[in-house]
Amino acid sequence: MLGVLRRKAASGASSASVYGKSLYKLKPAVPTPRPCSAAAEEIIHYTRGFGGARTFCHLPLAGHMTTLMPKREVLGILQQDVNMQIWSRSFSSSTEGDIVEAVVPFMGESISDGTLATFLKKPGDRVEVDEPIAQVETDKVTIDVNSPEAGVIQKLIAKEGDTVEPGTKVAIISRSGEGATHVAPSDDKASERAPPETTPTVGKPKGSPAPPPKPSATEPQLPPKDRERRVPMTRLRKRVATRLKDSQNTFALLTTFNEVDMTNLMKLRSDYKDAFFEKHGVKLGLMSGFVKAAISALQRQPIVNAVIDGDDIIYRDYVDISIAVGTPKGLVVPVLRNAERMNFAEVEKEINTLAKKANDGTISIDEMAGGTFTISNGGVYGSLLSTPIINPPQSAILGMHSIVNRPMVVGGAIVPRPMMYIALTYDHRLIDGREAVFFLGRIKDVVEDPRRLLLDV
Repeated sequence: MLGVLRRKAASGASSASVYGKSLYKLKPAVPTPRPCSAAAEEIIHYTRGFGGARTFCHLPLAGHMTTLMPKREVLGILQQDVNMQIWSRSFSSSTEGDIVEAVVPFMGESISDGTLATFLKKPGDRVEVDEPIAQVETDKVTIDVNSPEAGVIQKLIAKEGDTVEPGTKVAIISRSGEGATHVAPSDDKASERAPPETTPTVGKPKGSPAPPPKPSATEPQLPPKDRERRVPMTRLRKRVATRLKDSQNTFALLTTFNEVDMTNLMKLRSDYKDAFFEKHGVKLGLMSGFVKAAISALQRQPIVNAVIDGDDIIYRDYVDISIAVGTPKGLVVPVLRNAERMNFAEVEKEINTLAKKANDGTISIDEMAGGTFTISNGGVYGSLLSTPIINPPQSAILGMHSIVNRPMVVGGAIVPRPMMYIALTYDHRLIDGREAVFFLGRIKDVVEDPRRLLLDV
């Protein structure tokens, strides 16, 4: 199979630009190339994977000149050699001399389009290779449209708010910087507009206009429209709204509550925070304690980690914890994969890494896909109590809240204790109240006495 490829340096084969990568033309491994005849030629359209490369011709195999290579083998070879590498580079369509076009990159297997949210550059700006020109907002993440070459932006083709797909042209870039114009996309058709025509002055009608009708005493007085602003929803916000409403419409939502004395977990963190940071290079927080407590509870109540699929129940023998993170652009839920295998340090490191990516807008779709159980910490915003909504297709979510000193009875005496309300919202179609209460009770037991994790009691 490798016999049909020749290196460019050896054969001088020309190359076609595919999303900023060079794709060598295929040649038969024989001294004299034989062109594809009308009978042997078959065109393969594979627009999603190869962008600018639209057609391929079946070529004879070395030593089997009468045999045509099957289509799936051609695609298999091209996908192995090209497809898995091009997505990490800047995307461009075919280039002609000094001009190169920046296009929307591949955005993920489950994402077919997005909204061009904003331009980061304008015509006339100098850009470097892989420098972001614009941002495309999808249902899940924000994707950068990068410059495939260094040069000057000559023209912006798309406009903010446009729905774009992978391969959509966004900007024209001049490598030499010649011909750059500062005309915005909205002014592209200015030259096509008809010149203003002179209209004759119409005389005013005789008599004064009738005064506007006075509103009745019972008519409500609405605020003036000039004090309102209408802003279109972002793709991420619309997606969050749809999923949360689907959750309410599908699940039989029920929430149970408990309260946790945070004294021992906070003392554990205070006693070992310096040694923990010195050894692991990450701060010891409270979230890792709740993640470990949730894992223990899920292992004791596996129905909470399960999900309904049609007429079946799917039990997951692994624990992928989704951590809800609020960002300036909306709510995202990155996932801790195989959390049951992690120790405290690994949990803290992964949470910090995912939270940073989420706030920077660099988190990938794969890092948010899946999840068997979600933890949402509204306490960081000061929430005292809430009823969280399940993240489909999961079956339960744990809500953490703010820590407040409250008077508690301990050993017959009233003493101040740092207390937190915790909530478990669950799908009552699958999980009974007994299992939900036992689950939340296990969370309480482990957080109030972390030594239980060490002894597995």
